[in-house]
Amino acid sequence: MRDKVLLSGMTFFGRHGVAKAENELGQKFEVDIEISTDLKQAGSTDRLEYTINYAEVYYLVKHIVEGEPHKLIESVAEDVAKRVLSHYERAVDIRVRVMKPAVAVPGMVRGLGVEIYRSRQDLFDQRRE
Repeated sequence: MRDKVLLSGMTFFGRHGVAKAENELGQKFEVDIEISTDLKQAGSTDRLEYTINYAEVYYLVKHIVEGEPHKLIESVAEDVAKRVLSHYERAVDIRVRVMKPAVAVPGMVRGLGVEIYRSRQDLFDQRRE
């Protein structure tokens, strides 16, 4: 699948992390998403119902990142992937990148994060377990 809906550079304030200070003080998180889907019908008809509404996806991600704290950003990314794939039947697969742009590590880094890839098949397999 080559067609993708892209959301890049979404920035939210959340309270995710293992350290108590991360949960109490919170910090910024940056999220990028690529959702594979067939966009041919949307492109030829100019109709929203044939694509994935990126405004809805934005608010879904915002709700997750600004909501209930997770210890690991891997868990945040997994939650985003599961919810998007569950909500949008048109979504074939998803790549989610969650970054912490300000981290307390010895040394200079622009940010630390994770990137996961999940498919509709992964979602189906998890439901069977």
